[in-house]
Amino acid sequence: MKKTKELGFATRAIHSGQEPDPLTGAVTVPIYPTSTYVQQGIGEHKGYEYSRVSNPTRTRLEQNLAALEGGVASRVFASGMAAINAIVSMLKSGDHVVCGNDLYGGTPRLFNQVLSGFGLEFSYVDTSDAENVERAIRKNTRMVYVETPTNPLMRLSDLSAISTICRRKKLLLVVDNTFMSPYFQQPLALGADLVVHSTTKFLNGHSDGLGGVVVCAQQEHADKLAFLQKAAGAILSPFECWLILRGVKTLAARMEIHDRSGRIVADFLSTHKKVKGVFYPGLVDHPQHTLAKRQMSGFGSMITFETGSLKNANKMLKQVRVCSLAESLGGVETLISHPATMTHAALGEKGRKAIGITDGLVRISVGIEDVNDILEDLDHALDGI
Repeated sequence: MKKTKELGFATRAIHSGQEPDPLTGAVTVPIYPTSTYVQQGIGEHKGYEYSRVSNPTRTRLEQNLAALEGGVASRVFASGMAAINAIVSMLKSGDHVVCGNDLYGGTPRLFNQVLSGFGLEFSYVDTSDAENVERAIRKNTRMVYVETPTNPLMRLSDLSAISTICRRKKLLLVVDNTFMSPYFQQPLALGADLVVHSTTKFLNGHSDGLGGVVVCAQQEHADKLAFLQKAAGAILSPFECWLILRGVKTLAARMEIHDRSGRIVADFLSTHKKVKGVFYPGLVDHPQHTLAKRQMSGFGSMITFETGSLKNANKMLKQVRVCSLAESLGGVETLISHPATMTHAALGEKGRKAIGITDGLVRISVGIEDVNDILEDLDHALDGI
């Protein structure tokens, strides 16, 4: 067999870290629901001592996700937010982080309402212009944190340009790659140091488990995160690890359908008389469409559109039947949500207005149902406005 690094993405998703069980030959990675491991003597064990520190199912998942993002190692956590918290926990009091100003609402909530109390400082800028990042850097800046595309306004950051700035300034570049998955975007190859995902989303793909992962370009960061797993204990359970390993096997196939249907739905919404604007990098009128084609190998299934008002959004969302009104994204089912009252409620009205999140915005994560059924459902719901 070829070396792992030469294998195609779908092959790595199915086989890297997912080799047959050497004891039984089982093609599915076993779930090891154990808290501890028998040792042969003092200091003699088989690589595992205690499951907060490491677990065989977790090891397999971490190998798999590192292979998919092209990292040296990955570390998984109990949720996407736990993964983000672990990344920032590598910093110390007085350190400063430059952040995108259009992040998932839970991220600035963690930064501003929790971590700032421990002496960390955060600045928020529009990272779609790399010059904004450079201007925001201070003497005590240690990290740049971006999402691309952003949640929910689908703005892109030029990762190559920002990574060049970070290398020159000796800063860590962290990229939240949840929306694109490693199938459509490879931030480490574009110069990022750390890539974070909510594995709850596309990696799991079935809306049945929470999790987070950090993939590292350098072993020293993987070692620090392993220590934080051990010290803080926000680790992913063996069963949740198994769910993600199960989901990742179909990641390539699912993302192809998500992308194909996402483009069709975006085109449909862009010409619908009840829709006042569509945010989707795959549309030629998206201001960063050219960057999207260069930086990503697909446009994905995440779309945000403007209905005009909270009243309109509410009318429309009460009418959906195939689409499920719910928080989250990346599942096989189409999930539709209202950012102002769901994912970004914590920002407050003033905070949302500052970055352009209106009460009429609706975000959709296009699933893998028959796309004509999704279109008919959206058309019916929009006609209710």
